[in-house]
Amino acid sequence: MGEKGKAIYDASTLGPRKMAILGLQHMFAMFGATILVPILVNSYFHGEGLSVQVTLFFAGIGTILFHLFAKMKVPAFLGSSFAFLGGFATVAELKAGKFADMTYGEKLPYACGGIVVAGLLYLVLSLFIKLVGVKKVMHFLPPVVTGPIIICIGLSLAPSAVSNASVNPFLAIIALAVVIIFNIWGKGMWKIIPILMGVVISYVVALVMHLAGFTNVDGSAILNFEPIAQASWVGLPPFVIAKFDLTAILVMAPIALATMMEHVGDISAISATTGNNFLEDPGLHRTLWGDGLATALAGMFGGPANTTYGENTGVLELSKVYDPKVVRLAAVYAIVISFIPKITDVIGTMPTAIIGGISFVLYGMISAIGVRNVVENKVDFTKSRNLIVAAVILVTGLGFSDGLTFTVGATSITLTSLALAAIFGIALNAILPGNDYNFGENYKGDINRGVSFNNVDDEEKRA
Repeated sequence: MGEKGKAIYDASTLGPRKMAILGLQHMFAMFGATILVPILVNSYFHGEGLSVQVTLFFAGIGTILFHLFAKMKVPAFLGSSFAFLGGFATVAELKAGKFADMTYGEKLPYACGGIVVAGLLYLVLSLFIKLVGVKKVMHFLPPVVTGPIIICIGLSLAPSAVSNASVNPFLAIIALAVVIIFNIWGKGMWKIIPILMGVVISYVVALVMHLAGFTNVDGSAILNFEPIAQASWVGLPPFVIAKFDLTAILVMAPIALATMMEHVGDISAISATTGNNFLEDPGLHRTLWGDGLATALAGMFGGPANTTYGENTGVLELSKVYDPKVVRLAAVYAIVISFIPKITDVIGTMPTAIIGGISFVLYGMISAIGVRNVVENKVDFTKSRNLIVAAVILVTGLGFSDGLTFTVGATSITLTSLALAAIFGIALNAILPGNDYNFGENYKGDINRGVSFNNVDDEEKRA
């Protein structure tokens, strides 16, 4: 809404009505992806997973908390992180030790406990960055480690996408096609919300098919409206108190390695979009701290991990309104909706096949981001040490489907494939000679990993 492309840093000059509309725009940008996380997790936990109400509540609260720690300067929205989906799926299927006789609903608090610890790892990294500097810390987390880990996260979820889509292949294809069309050929705001449009349009198609008497492949009804009729208009989100177990923690915590890198990239992107170096002011340690606390708080009360949302960065670029107050307004909208069960139960009727169709893109994109991380940072795979590190991570992350279970005293501990991949990858990278990655030197690659814009010469920026 900036005139002639001119950036606006104080949205109050636009008036209350335009500010309200801008806030709604940010809410719609994050909405589709944010609510999809609890919907997907519910499919893993057979209806006993995360709540859409709780997810929206902590997206709003987490965003406000983040802004407080970032000195109210960074126009970022914190929505649900897709990176932890693999962790939720793994915890849902844990059958060893104390998890052997648990229902899916009884396992959920332990997954949330792992989210809490993952969030606290952000605080540890934040402290290290504050004490020793970002370059020394990132030396142990180069793209040859983080890239393959991100690839494993996406590929490990692929069977779930296929399984969900097979419930009704036609609906899945519609959902997938809509996302692709809006993402490739959409203009303006439509290009920024392809997931939301995929959900809405395919849901309308599902409704038409349901009313026309069509069913899923197995003969079940495409839609079930009974929960909506029983839901009230106003109600508290169904919070769940987290529980802690070492096995579940080891499932979830290593994923923080990938999401922390994602955070660095998102803050870099927001800095580039707005023309402010938020890595220096308020500082990467502050933004990590805010993101980590938001994630830990959400996990403590039954919500998914939070992450800074690229969708909302796209809205910043589109509107040219960079005032963080507009993003905080979107956070307030999310909190208000979280207290309306009728709306969240409508969301809960989303057909499994639509989830599957959209997952084809989402899960693949997670892995594609890992590939991009490796390519843009020009990882040299002619070097044996880099080949070995990546190979061990990929085979470990995808090969140990049941993880590795062992007993310490009377406690049974399971190291999942992702946890093993992270441990082996970081250890090999630290031990093997020839680590030539220097954070901040490759602008084109490091723009997704937190390069300080003030330290890159103009000639390299133009390249």
